[in-house]
Amino acid sequence: EKKVTITIGNEQTADHHFLLSPITKHSKSTHTLSYRKMSPSSKSSHYSGGPLKFCPFTLALFVGSAAAYTYLLSNKKQKKEEQASTSDAPIFQIVFVLGGPGSGKGTQCTLLKERMNWAHLSAGDLLRAERKKTNSAVGDLINEKINNGQIVPSEITVGLLKQGMEDLYQAHGTTRFLIDGFPRSQGNVTAWEELCGEHTVEFVLVLDCPEQVLESRLLERGKDSGRTDDNLDVIRKRFKTNQEETKPIVEQYEQKGMVRTVLADRSIEDV
Repeated sequence: EKKVTITIGNEQTADHHFLLSPITKHSKSTHTLSYRKMSPSSKSSHYSGGPLKFCPFTLALFVGSAAAYTYLLSNKKQKKEEQASTSDAPIFQIVFVLGGPGSGKGTQCTLLKERMNWAHLSAGDLLRAERKKTNSAVGDLINEKINNGQIVPSEITVGLLKQGMEDLYQAHGTTRFLIDGFPRSQGNVTAWEELCGEHTVEFVLVLDCPEQVLESRLLERGKDSGRTDDNLDVIRKRFKTNQEETKPIVEQYEQKGMVRTVLADRSIEDV
């Protein structure tokens, strides 16, 4: 009679013991298998399922497959740990800059970049650059959304921001970013947490300005900006979108104590 112990998986997996005895004295290929599963507390307690017929080759194949599977799981885990330990990607510091269309997000971020040495990424500028690319399905989709005063799918926006930050880090070692015009919807927040959740959002800077002032600024800008979204029809759609989708996001961050509001209906320097 022969006892074989097979352990599969980690230490929490119970041992499996097989008692083998030949059916006949001269049999070389068939044995009787008596199976018992040992309890974690006592290896003397067991249940018997009765005799089963099996082929030694099948048992060997089972043991080999189980060992290979365990090795693959262990190897996969080891690779993940190695990737995490060798990654040199830093934790970026982020400030989101929000405000209605024409509130001066880009202008103020440019000044802060020059005076405080933070990099500036504009979600709107990244989208506009992408939409200029010819024969691009993504660019066509962005064009359609922007021309209708709608928000572009979050995965596209966050993907462009993520790539922009990583490019600046690789080129200049930049780790502090002002991101203006983002997040503008719950979808933006969700996509950010999924793709860039490891980075630290310090706070949300909100530039507050009455719509009448914003409308006047945008119409004036539209005279020489060349932007198709700087017309009265689209401007009012953008105001509506901002109220319906962006305002709740500001309130969400406000509940976390992360909002800093600045009145933006004054001169650039005053703001």
